[in-house]
Amino acid sequence: MSDVLARWNFLPATMAVNEIRPCCGSQAWAERIVARRPLPDEATLLAASDEIWRSLSESDWLEAFRSHPRIGESSVGKSRAPTVTSRQSTAWSEQEQRKVTNAANSAKVALADANQEYERRFNHIFIVCASEKSPDEILAILRRRLENDEHTELREAVEQQRQITQLRLKKWLQETRI
Repeated sequence: MSDVLARWNFLPATMAVNEIRPCCGSQAWAERIVARRPLPDEATLLAASDEIWRSLSESDWLEAFRSHPRIGESSVGKSRAPTVTSRQSTAWSEQEQRKVTNAANSAKVALADANQEYERRFNHIFIVCASEKSPDEILAILRRRLENDEHTELREAVEQQRQITQLRLKKWLQETRI
């Protein structure tokens, strides 16, 4: 068991929820993960995360989406009140979007325009597991997903958030706490 997981298993519930919530952004997800403690290892944590994530309501999924900045932005926009105000969540988003941050201005403008079109069409931000993806790859994914119907797109966004949560849980487990 990782030191982080061992320590987290015995935190008071409110502290445990606040600590793990940046991995996903959904309050319901965090509360349900905490209710499953103690979790003996990473595999059990990741499996519980997936099971809980898939069982949540649409409003819980949308809450998690709102905890992310738009692709190409460094923080959650003022137009969307953040549900998670965490330096850790912001740091992870910046790390995940590193290739976009370093992209040419023309790529950033194209992504911003496509983000706006996506939000008008689906009424939530574009969610993609951006780690290791170039701006061109992300833009191609965004444009492809604009062709989805609302139900299909919600399912794709939910799956992308699941992948992001898995990556963040693994990063969280590797953190060193003093």
